[in-house]
Amino acid sequence: MEVILTQDFDELGLEGDVVNVAKGYGRNYLIPQGIAIEATPQNRKAMELKSKKIEVRRLKVKADAETLKERMESLVVSLSQKAGEEGKLYGSVTSMDIASALENQGISIDKRKIVLEKPIKTLGEFDIPVKIYPEVTANLRVTVNPEEA
Repeated sequence: MEVILTQDFDELGLEGDVVNVAKGYGRNYLIPQGIAIEATPQNRKAMELKSKKIEVRRLKVKADAETLKERMESLVVSLSQKAGEEGKLYGSVTSMDIASALENQGISIDKRKIVLEKPIKTLGEFDIPVKIYPEVTANLRVTVNPEEA
């Protein structure tokens, strides 16, 4: 089944793209959620007319993402966690912890955009990739320090 995306969707593509998906996925999820519309000839023509606006919006969002990338790469996020003798954490640092620390510094980012393969379980400095927009990925420096009693 071919659908036209009405908004950017990480797994499938960008707004205005025509993608081929399974019928059930398109009918039961993408279309009811408003993420896509069916790729009928009428809808294709309507999307072609909107393509200029979409392109302008895409360029603006990408420019904003580049600005956010520069701002994030200049930051160092410091987190304090309880740790044992050998520098191992009693808990772990997850993407949710990093997102809330960024929120405290005035940057609002979805935790799903923070690419953390597995939670951080040791003290130290880490470079964490943050996928802000397709083709725009920032490297965020995160330091995990021991919590002082």
